Amino acid sequence: MKVFVKCFAQLAKEDVCDYHGSTPHELAEGAKVKDLIQKLGLPVGDIKLIFVNNLIVGSDTILRNEDKVALAPATGGM
Repeated sequence: MKVFVKCFAQLAKEDVCDYHGSTPHELAEGAKVKDLIQKLGLPVGDIKLIFVNNLIVGSDTILRNEDKVALAPATGGM
């Protein structure tokens, strides 16, 4: 399945996930957000907010084809 990922601030990495547009990534059916984070090589402890299709979710959320995922780090005041 294919999901689309955006990362913000220091989580952004060119060709992995950035904040300009959604970066497509292939995952196995039944993959969870934490599987995506591991595939992207991002430190789990650096991620403060996870959005799937504009809703705040946890890392155990199961992803579906065409989901839009956004990952944000802790920033000032969070």
